[in-house]
Amino acid sequence: MADDDDKEEKDILDSLEREASDFAKDAEIDRIRQAFSLDAYAVLDLQPGVPDSDIKLQYRKKSLLIHPDKTKNPAAPDAFDRLKKAQTALLDEKQRAYLDECISDARRLLIREHKYTVDSPELQTGEFKKEWRQKTVHVLLEEEARRRRQAKARMQEEGREKRKEDEELDARKRKRDQDKAWEDTREERIGSWRDWQSGKKTGEKKKKKMKVLG
Repeated sequence: MADDDDKEEKDILDSLEREASDFAKDAEIDRIRQAFSLDAYAVLDLQPGVPDSDIKLQYRKKSLLIHPDKTKNPAAPDAFDRLKKAQTALLDEKQRAYLDECISDARRLLIREHKYTVDSPELQTGEFKKEWRQKTVHVLLEEEARRRRQAKARMQEEGREKRKEDEELDARKRKRDQDKAWEDTREERIGSWRDWQSGKKTGEKKKKKMKVLG
């Protein structure tokens, strides 16, 4: 009887442990999907300035937790994809430098807006750090919008250049066709001119033979 009670208790504890594990997985999946996607640090739940080794370790821990093969959560594939993209961004030198620059810009903007100095104690408060995170989102959004405008303008310019090239090609083709058509009818034109000249001379001879009556 005691063995049955122990088994039942173990089953209950195992069930609770699985439930807690599923809860942790679901919570992390939700956190990743709610994190601002342009901020790779936020997606991986890391602070700027961490070494590459911390980025790789954090990715490994979280990817093992939310891997689609280890949870039935339908949002797991999306969260896993976001996590992978965040790690790739932070391990890319140029992408990470761009993100770090945007984060620094956000900090400088807040310091200027509040008229703080770099030594102001307010910069160490949780309130400032929260505001800094929000400002970073704002800066990243503005930079993304600017990047898209530039890409659109570049595409439009490329489109104009392409149309110009196409028009020039069409013009050259029409010129070649016209030159060819002119050349193809050359003999015909020469023949017509000769016939005309021949008829003209014949008419002149007839006029010379005519005598004036009177």
